[in-house]
Amino acid sequence: MSTEAVNQSQFVTLNGSPAPVLSRLSYVGDEPFAVNIAFRTERGRWVEWTFARDLLVQGLSEPSGLGDVRVRPDLANDDDLLILEIESPDGYALVEMEREDVERFLDAASEVVPIGAESEHFDVDAFIDEITNV
Repeated sequence: MSTEAVNQSQFVTLNGSPAPVLSRLSYVGDEPFAVNIAFRTERGRWVEWTFARDLLVQGLSEPSGLGDVRVRPDLANDDDLLILEIESPDGYALVEMEREDVERFLDAASEVVPIGAESEHFDVDAFIDEITNV
């Protein structure tokens, strides 16, 4: 299995706040279907979400996602922004990200595992072992 990874830090706007929040997008070749986004809440503490890489890819051009994570272009206000909505029982967050940053991140992640080739890099047996040995 590949252990290659891509990490990209950027400042994002959270819930329309005037102060930007440090975020980190991550992609690991051993988990080819997923991306992670983490938000720094205080020194040394991060809140992290994992969701399908396909949501980011599709969200560049049209709204994607029906559940807790949704991604869409911000066509109403700014073509250069991508909107990420995250919802949980604990709350809701609307994150504005620079489209160019997300495109650069997805390009780098595609060098680790090309889009559409995720299943070729996914170890089903290891996943079954992981979930049955809890």
